[in-house]
Amino acid sequence: MHRAARPTAHKPMAGPPRTMKAMGAISRRHSVTVDVGGVLVGGDHPIVVQSMTNTDTADADATAIQVAQLAHAGSELVRVTVNNDAAAQAVPVIRRKLDGLGVGVPLIGDFHYNGHLLLTKYPECAAALAKYRINPGNVGTKRHDEQFAQIVVVAVANHKPVRIGVNWGSLDQQLLTEMMDANAALPEPHESREVMIEAMIESALRSALLAEETGLAHDRIILSAKVSGVQDLLDVYERLAARCDYPLHLGLTEAGMGSKGIIASTAGLSILLQQGIGDTIRVSLTPQPGGDRTEEVQIAQQVLQSLGLRSFAPQVSACPGCGRTTSTFFQEMARDITDYLRAQMPVWRDAHPGVEEMRVAVMGCVVNGPGESKHADIGISLPGTFEEPVAPVFVDGALRTTLRGDDIVPRFLKILDEYVEQRYRSPASAAAPS
Repeated sequence: MHRAARPTAHKPMAGPPRTMKAMGAISRRHSVTVDVGGVLVGGDHPIVVQSMTNTDTADADATAIQVAQLAHAGSELVRVTVNNDAAAQAVPVIRRKLDGLGVGVPLIGDFHYNGHLLLTKYPECAAALAKYRINPGNVGTKRHDEQFAQIVVVAVANHKPVRIGVNWGSLDQQLLTEMMDANAALPEPHESREVMIEAMIESALRSALLAEETGLAHDRIILSAKVSGVQDLLDVYERLAARCDYPLHLGLTEAGMGSKGIIASTAGLSILLQQGIGDTIRVSLTPQPGGDRTEEVQIAQQVLQSLGLRSFAPQVSACPGCGRTTSTFFQEMARDITDYLRAQMPVWRDAHPGVEEMRVAVMGCVVNGPGESKHADIGISLPGTFEEPVAPVFVDGALRTTLRGDDIVPRFLKILDEYVEQRYRSPASAAAPS
């Protein structure tokens, strides 16, 4: 069947999307659950953080190392480009290397243009991947449905889910042209932006319908419709969320570099997540040359933790500093304590369940310092630049001790370690007889 003759997959639902289990003050949109290599996406399961490598996938060693780094940073799914024969041949090698390292993170294959050929030609690649990403805008023109279905057939045979990922930079031009022509014939045509958004939604839903008609189960499909502008992102996902119950993958595409990419991604994701929309997220940052790819994982985690949707690491409350904190000692102390917490998390995460919810205060002067420290689980407060360096330490709201001298930070970290050991005891130590 040609795409032009295919009916709309889903009609808009009356009223707002259904909601289910509340997470804090946020009620999640109802969606089915999709199993991606053991990671559950959708339903009332935690919102999943994912990332993507930027290595040459054909370089199995470099790619496996970066996947491991992303997983270590907290990426629960990792996507790799599969763009040619060498990349497809490397995928099962990468999977074996990761398994050898004890890194079980599911791998997602990102396919454009030739996915139907690569997945058919390299069955070991198809088997090693936990999910396939298909862009319906570039699986062909004249044989679009046939080539799209070919990928779906491989997914069904290998019991794999797919993400149907529409992108406004590679939108199905034939579909867009048809919708633009239909719009132009209206007595009062809509703006081109409106037609573009509707075309993206239509592409995603028509493709999902075609996938199900080809044999893919309803609970094997995740949708995304990515744009690079925040307002466009809000419009497309709010509408898409109301027209289906597939899990939704959120993220700005081409978010940008540095603060621009971080702020734009945070703005768009936060508004949608606050509405209960979104089941897995990626922050697509352009890294600095030679920059740390894991930054985008940390940003995604912080977005979720700041909204109270998930906890990944202890949160540090630190004042911005003012004329009362003109020396660098307070800034260095805040940095050192934050870095220490981040470095300890890979060990603490397994040994001390619940430690990711710990609140730590690092304050610079007597104005708000003692109060903030009392509100935290554990906190330290300096008196200010021009006062004697005396730092009270509060534990569970009560003054534990007062530190003086040049070794305040290492002594505080020792108290912090003791607190973690006592409050967040490992299951093994808690079960051991006293």
